Amino acid sequence: MRVVDLDRDMSDVVPTGTTRDSEFLFARMTGRTLDLVRPGPGARLLDVASGFGQDAIALSERGSWTVGAEPSQRMSGLARLQSERAASRSPSWVRSWSDALPFRDDSFDGVICKGALDHFDRPLEAIAEMARVTRRDGRVVLAIANFESLACRVARGLDRFRETWLGRRLPRGRRHYDVPSDHFTRYEIGLMREQAGESLELEVVEGISLAWGIPGWSRSVDRLPAPVAQSTLHGLDCMARLLPGLSDVVILAGRPRRVRKPSMISA
Repeated sequence: MRVVDLDRDMSDVVPTGTTRDSEFLFARMTGRTLDLVRPGPGARLLDVASGFGQDAIALSERGSWTVGAEPSQRMSGLARLQSERAASRSPSWVRSWSDALPFRDDSFDGVICKGALDHFDRPLEAIAEMARVTRRDGRVVLAIANFESLACRVARGLDRFRETWLGRRLPRGRRHYDVPSDHFTRYEIGLMREQAGESLELEVVEGISLAWGIPGWSRSVDRLPAPVAQSTLHGLDCMARLLPGLSDVVILAGRPRRVRKPSMISA
């Protein structure tokens, strides 16, 4: 029996707190994901695992005809309530598992899946379904938390040093570099490329943000003057774009890879 993840803590995927670096990371990931799917008047777009619907609504506000697909009745209900308050045309909402999308082939110009792929118990099938419902010249965009980021490696190393060499016992509880219990997959750049590449001809593989989660980093950024903090975060983000394997989040985008059917012509 498959269980719908009703009460997932979004901070386990992408930080949504009020620290400067968290706000920067979340805004950059969202903005880049939406831009890459090329929203605009006439575009038919799908948001897979649309959750509370904020991204589907944002795509609709940019003129796109948008559908949000989400298995959770609770989340879909909240998305509908939220979209009723939006000034633009409301997205359509569909309850659906990501690996069994109820749409015909080539139904959409683009598909996004932001911060949700590691929640799926069948990620390969989900990506294949996103590719199937996307037009050949369309684009599928995935945004995935990287558990082998620079920050995860540094934090893991510091904790190991404290325990092994200093003999300190760490507080109980999950560290940010540990995969949450409601995730099925621990993603790093190699696995992301491998899984996405089975169904997509990848055109974009780039990082978003650098250093989120390093001990003391958030407090240090918050103490900086606002212009200095923004310049620092933007500078690190530029580095992350070129070094996706070390970034906090990885964005992958590409066209559907169509599998050729065997030729029926005999030699």
